[in-house]
Amino acid sequence: MTSLVSLSLALLSLSLSLSVLATAIAASEFTFHEATIESMQLAFAQNRLTSRQLADEADRLRAEAGGGNGTLGGLHGIPVLLKDSIGTADEMNTSAGSYALLGARVPRDAFVVERLRSAGAVILGKASMSEWYSLRSSEMPNGWCARAGQGLNPYVKLGNPCGSSSGSAIAVAANMVAVSLGTETDGSIICPADHNSVVGFKPTVGLTSRAVRPISRTVSDAIHVLDAIVGFDPRDEATREGAKFIPIGGYKQFLRKDGLKEKRLGIVRNPFSDSLKGSTAALTFDQHLVTFWNNGATIVDNLEIHNVGIILNPYQSGEMALLLAEFKHTLNEYLGGLSNSPVKSLAEVIAFNTNNPDLVREDGRANQDGLIAAQMTNILDEEVVKAERMMKKLSEEGFEKLMKENELDAMVTLGADAATVLAFEGYPAFTVPAGYDNNGMPFGICFGGLKGSEAKLIEIAYSFGQATRIRKPPLSFSFEFHNQYYE
Repeated sequence: MTSLVSLSLALLSLSLSLSVLATAIAASEFTFHEATIESMQLAFAQNRLTSRQLADEADRLRAEAGGGNGTLGGLHGIPVLLKDSIGTADEMNTSAGSYALLGARVPRDAFVVERLRSAGAVILGKASMSEWYSLRSSEMPNGWCARAGQGLNPYVKLGNPCGSSSGSAIAVAANMVAVSLGTETDGSIICPADHNSVVGFKPTVGLTSRAVRPISRTVSDAIHVLDAIVGFDPRDEATREGAKFIPIGGYKQFLRKDGLKEKRLGIVRNPFSDSLKGSTAALTFDQHLVTFWNNGATIVDNLEIHNVGIILNPYQSGEMALLLAEFKHTLNEYLGGLSNSPVKSLAEVIAFNTNNPDLVREDGRANQDGLIAAQMTNILDEEVVKAERMMKKLSEEGFEKLMKENELDAMVTLGADAATVLAFEGYPAFTVPAGYDNNGMPFGICFGGLKGSEAKLIEIAYSFGQATRIRKPPLSFSFEFHNQYYE
C-alpha cells in the first residue's frame, strides 16, 4: 500500500484515526494530542492505553514479547513516520517524492528502520518531502513534491515549511505522529523543525546511519529515538568513526533540567539576527539569553565567525559543486541496487521527467535544472576535490576556531541559517522552539557544537526547553491562537 503523508492528505487519514483513538480512550483521561514517548509508555504501563488502540502491529510485537511480560523495546508501541527517502522492505514506497521511483523496491530495511522495529516502534508510513531533497529545481518551492503536492506549514498557511524533511516536521507539529525521522545534509532537519515549531536534532555525522535524524515535539522524545537508532552500520563506513562517540548508558542520562549550569555559550548575531533588530524574534532571542544566564550559563556575546559570508554562499564556498556531485554519485549507486525500479540512474530520472510532464508539473512547470546540473558533474572532478578542501578549511578557520578559542560548549544562534556553518564538517546541532513572530510564524534557537559533543548539547537543549516551554500546538488544537494567521 502506498503510504505518503503530507499535511493536506494526511489530515483525511491519520488525523481521523487519531480522533477515533482519542475518543476511545477518553474515559481513561489519556489524550493523544501533544503526547510524548514517556506519557504513552506510562499509559501502557497503567493499562490506560492498549497497543490495539494505537496499532494492531504493536499488539503483535507485544505478544511476541510474551504477552507484555517479556522485554519490550524502548519505543514499543510508539508511532513513527519516516521521510520518503528512508527505505523499508515492505509494501510502502520509497520515492523521494518522485513518481520516477513509484513501485521500486529496496533490498532491505534501512539500518535505522531495523533499529526502530527492534525497539518496538510502529512505522505508520512515509512523510512527504521536498522532491529529490530540494535539488530537482531552483524554482521548486520548499515542501513540494510531485506525489504529494505542497506541504503546508500548520501555523501559517503561506508560511515556508522549509525542507527537505518538510513532511516529517509538519506531521509532528500537527500531532499526526509522536516522532518522525528525516535526513540532513545542510538544514534539511534544522530548518523545517525551526519553521514548524518542533525539535530537530542533527547528531555528529556517523552517529546515525545515512544522516537519518529525529524530529519531535520535545527534546526528550528526540533522545529516546536517538538511543534507539545510533550504532555501527556495516553498510555505512561513516558510522565506524561515529560509534566511538556513543556513551555507555546511552544519551537519556543527559536529560538534565540543570543542564545549562556552568555551560559556556557563544552568541553569534551576525548575520543570523542582526538583520532582525527590533523584531519580535530578535527581542525574544535577547530574553532567552537572560534565561540562559538565570539557569547558570556563561554568555559570551557578539562573537563572529571568520569568513561567514563565504560559508553561507554555496557557490563561493564550493558547497554546491560538492553537493551536486555527491548527489549524482550516491543516487546512481542507490538506484542500481533497487529492484522493479522504473529508473536506474540520474540520467534515467531526468528522462522520466521529460517523458512524463503531467506527472511532474509544479504550477504548470516541469523544471529540473538542478537534476540536469548534477548530471553534468563528476565526483572526481578537480573542482569537486578543491571544493571539499575549501569547505574543510573554512570550517577549521571559522566555526572550530570560534569554539576552541572561546572555550565554548555551544554556539547559539537565532533561526536556522547557521545550519550551513554546521554542515560542512558534520557538526551536531539542535533546534528548539523559541517563539512566534507577529504573523504567528514559528522560529527556533539553534545550538551547535564540535563533533561528539552531543552530551553537552542535549543538556543545554533540554534545560532550555524545560525552562521555557515555548511550543504551542498549531491551528487544529489551538484555534484562538493561530486562526487569524491561517485564513
